[in-house]
Amino acid sequence: MKKLVVLTGAGISAESGIRTFRDSDGLWEGHDVMEVASPEGWRKNKTLVLDFYNQRRKQALAVKPNAGHLELARLEKYFDVSIVTQNVDNLHERAGSSKVIHLHGELFKSQSTLDPSLVYEMTSWEIKLGDTCKKGSQLRPFIVWFGEMVPMMDKAIEICSNADIFAVVGTSLMVYPAAGLLQYAPKEIPKYIVDVSIPATGGIENLHAIQAPATIGVAQMAKEILSQFT
Repeated sequence: MKKLVVLTGAGISAESGIRTFRDSDGLWEGHDVMEVASPEGWRKNKTLVLDFYNQRRKQALAVKPNAGHLELARLEKYFDVSIVTQNVDNLHERAGSSKVIHLHGELFKSQSTLDPSLVYEMTSWEIKLGDTCKKGSQLRPFIVWFGEMVPMMDKAIEICSNADIFAVVGTSLMVYPAAGLLQYAPKEIPKYIVDVSIPATGGIENLHAIQAPATIGVAQMAKEILSQFT
């Protein structure tokens, strides 16, 4: 079975109603991103950071996977599909995708501030000040903040390097290191970019651009690759 690797970004979640990471003014839900997405912001105001992600969870619970998510899940009937996502929501999983790598963490998990290996599935939308891990330290969002390492990056590079087909859906390819994953896909394989605004890619070979939102463009891409490979 051919290996299809799909890098997804904020654009696919935005079509379900999740606000993109940053608005044009550089703010995220009215906050400077460094206040709510950095170790410094966490040390400065834990209550603000916890509340911010609690509200993101409530928002994520109120939306549903869209046609783009569902089409990527459907492709598992025909391909060995790996989703590498920059998104922290669980819409890919809810759509039915079985192999999802979250580069920037997962909204519905919490993490010990003392021992990063202690990660917990969340059963509600809320982390409160005073909620602790089994070692007694405050729980924090399981999110990769600015200035932190991206622990899943090596696994993502390995997956991309072994792709037979590579696709980019709903991302501007501006956020590194994730944006560099396109460079790891083998030169000779077909590559697709699906987005409302096609980003510059610097002369990547065998690249097919589909200028459309994910809810439309993923189906177009699926039709093309199914005609070629099945």
